[in-house]
Amino acid sequence: MTTMNSGRRGGLLASAAVGVLLLLPLAGCGTGTPDAGSAPLAPTSPSASAAPATTPAAAPAPPAAAPAAPAVGPVPAVLPASVPVTLEIPAIGVRTNLLSLGLRENRSLEVPKDTGSGAPASWYNGSPTPGERGPAVMLGHVNALGVATGVFANLRQLTPGTEINVSRTDGSIAVFTVDRGATYSKNEFPTLEVYGNTAGSELRLITCDGYDPATGLFDDNYVIYAKLKA
Repeated sequence: MTTMNSGRRGGLLASAAVGVLLLLPLAGCGTGTPDAGSAPLAPTSPSASAAPATTPAAAPAPPAAAPAAPAVGPVPAVLPASVPVTLEIPAIGVRTNLLSLGLRENRSLEVPKDTGSGAPASWYNGSPTPGERGPAVMLGHVNALGVATGVFANLRQLTPGTEINVSRTDGSIAVFTVDRGATYSKNEFPTLEVYGNTAGSELRLITCDGYDPATGLFDDNYVIYAKLKA
């Protein structure tokens, strides 16, 4: 796995709106031997079950900078830049170290690699650090090798107001509260809604959803939207 940090400051920043040049929604969220006929490992919800991947993982990626959206009203306070180290979601028992991953040559996002006991979540290092202005982006698998579920298997259990804690290298903890969750078809992924500029500091947690046992594929993405706690 190669960690790439190709122009974070030119990517998902508050000074530049974010879109996608090559729209590749998070795919192959499972990890394991390709097997289109495999049954789910464990359900994450009635409409989203964990199952082995059938294709290499890929995720939405940012394009070149676009014009920034005008600020409306008071500008929320944010934290200085500091690389994230760990992610904790006490409500669903998640504590994971964070990888720092970038872009592949085809401009899809790198995703965590499972070596046999489940992969940690990752922070996309082309996005703001959690606490900076703009949407910090984190990716995680819905299932895993050797265990029943992946690190983001239970994102659907998060409700508005749930706290998410991100420890940073400067010793601070950025505390976010869940605003909402949403399911999107990979064929209709709302790039600007997920990656677009925000007035304050926000967080996006992204995983796969909508497992189809007939194809062994995940047809959707599930996205958690959270905002920095005032």
